[in-house]
Amino acid sequence: MKLIRKAKGFFYFTSLRFRCRRYPEKTDYIEVNGQRLLYATRGPEKGRPVVLLHGNGGSHLSMSTQAMELAMAGYRVYSPDSRGQGANPPLEEYHYADMAEDTYQFIKALGLEKPAVYGWSDGGVIALMLETAHPGTCGLIAVSGANLCPDCGPGFEDFKAWILSEGTPLAMMMLEEPNIDPATLSAIKCPVQVSVGSDDLISVEHTKLIADSIPDSELVVVPKADHRSYIKKNPRMGRLLSGFFASHNYLP
Repeated sequence: MKLIRKAKGFFYFTSLRFRCRRYPEKTDYIEVNGQRLLYATRGPEKGRPVVLLHGNGGSHLSMSTQAMELAMAGYRVYSPDSRGQGANPPLEEYHYADMAEDTYQFIKALGLEKPAVYGWSDGGVIALMLETAHPGTCGLIAVSGANLCPDCGPGFEDFKAWILSEGTPLAMMMLEEPNIDPATLSAIKCPVQVSVGSDDLISVEHTKLIADSIPDSELVVVPKADHRSYIKKNPRMGRLLSGFFASHNYLP
């Protein structure tokens, strides 16, 4: 069954790349918050903006499926590599608040007016912290597999063991951060979609806490999905995002 799912994912992603040839990925660098970050763009230049934020240790390529799906739908997609990750040189210290500020300055530097922001895993943490620190920056927010504190699921002890085995500054950050008070999420006034896999590293209960703490939010539990299976080479997240955007009239 697992091999069948992988095969389906491969063929879907290959077909998507073929269909998205008219919107090739373009990369550039931008200076924000004392960091030089690589970022990628896709989609029609006049499309409404969507910012995609990848997970810990990833890059903009982690969000390739969603970038191509949204570009083909007519959105202009911006996918930065987070500081010290992807094409950016590694750092000796990492904090989510710094990455949230990077993202805020990225949005402002490119002149994006209330973009939709989608963050997966660490990217979801960054998206939430961005909007609580700078209310009104985002037009819409969607987060998947995000957490408010390190210990937020039944698999934390195993995850902790993996972090310690990695021992890198980026991995070790996840033992101490984030530390987001759920009450601060009430400052988020834009519509928010909060999703999680039914078998995610982040528990459904913890994800429900996030959704319940945000005034205008909806909770989506993706069945038979783990932390990454509905993101990597899978159309599920693209469909969820397209439906969420359309339900709030955020059309290309």
